[in-house]
Amino acid sequence: MANDLTRSAVPGMRVYVSPRQAAHDPRNFLVAGRVRANPDVPARIDRLMSGIAEQGHAVLDPPDSGELYVRRVHTPDYVDFLRTAHERWAMNPNAGPEVVPNAHPRRARGPYPRSVVGQAGYHLSDLACPVGPHTWDAVLWNAHSAAAAALAVRHGAEREAYALCRPPGHHAGPDYAGGFCYLNNAAAAAEILRDRWDRVSILDIDVHHGNGTQDIFLERSDVQFVSLHGDPADFYPFFWGYAEEAGAGAGAGTTVNFPLPRGTGDDEYIRALDAALDRIRAYGPGALVVSLGLDAFVNDPLAFLGLTTAGFARIAARIAALGLPTVLVQEGGYMCDDLGRNLAAFLGSFQSGRTAQAVSA
Repeated sequence: MANDLTRSAVPGMRVYVSPRQAAHDPRNFLVAGRVRANPDVPARIDRLMSGIAEQGHAVLDPPDSGELYVRRVHTPDYVDFLRTAHERWAMNPNAGPEVVPNAHPRRARGPYPRSVVGQAGYHLSDLACPVGPHTWDAVLWNAHSAAAAALAVRHGAEREAYALCRPPGHHAGPDYAGGFCYLNNAAAAAEILRDRWDRVSILDIDVHHGNGTQDIFLERSDVQFVSLHGDPADFYPFFWGYAEEAGAGAGAGTTVNFPLPRGTGDDEYIRALDAALDRIRAYGPGALVVSLGLDAFVNDPLAFLGLTTAGFARIAARIAALGLPTVLVQEGGYMCDDLGRNLAAFLGSFQSGRTAQAVSA
């Protein structure tokens, strides 16, 4: 598959995904006191690809971009932990098949342990992110997909591009994993766009608040983070995503949160989205990253909100109307019959909106 950055004559948008992203196959997931099957299964890639098929999108294998971009948004200790953790873990007597913490720090920024067991508790913020033998390779290629999409937009090869990232990334903070997320693909994409544009906005429409993305850019004025999500008073990640969180220091005012009540449907969501888009317009970014979660769908296994397939099409049309160079980065959206259709509805509507803009220009 081609990796050049010349403008494509193929209809549709560029889709970046590596087959190596499927190698991460987590087994451990503890929720409500029970060990359950992890919902972030490799088959999510196939289900999402079903929504891309027959739409004319150019599906490309990303090039290897190394660790450059992930190290711009994550600490060296954290990246080194992910890269080496499983190998060191396996050397422990009676070690399980995956790195799973059994101790977490109770004080912020406490001493950094030398033991991989202690480091697991330091970096893995919940029990949804086991590190297996292939996790590092898979999540790094995930980041390569996001980087390739962002570079295509940054260099002007495309006005928009989509990175099919799996596992997702928006719960991964500067030095921690959480909520199935290990490396923050949307944050890396924003850093790449920042190399060209002075201001970049990230719009997160996943059903969960993107706490990792918020933490990465909390004190920066050059990247705006806007999120619509299930109310954290009742829903994961619980400790981030409240309306009063608005950034800090130089980033005061550049974090904008719209927590939504359980069961919010299309019309109520669109009203909140319109307010979110007004905040983006007022900020005046040169480019946009969309953390594209599809788990706000009414029948998603992790359902909290009540969006429909038609609702995703309406959301996409409004985002497209911003007219900004845009990188779409896949976040959540789990195994249900409509997952591929929801992605197809979003991408199709987004592209139709772009085509209409081009015709009227």
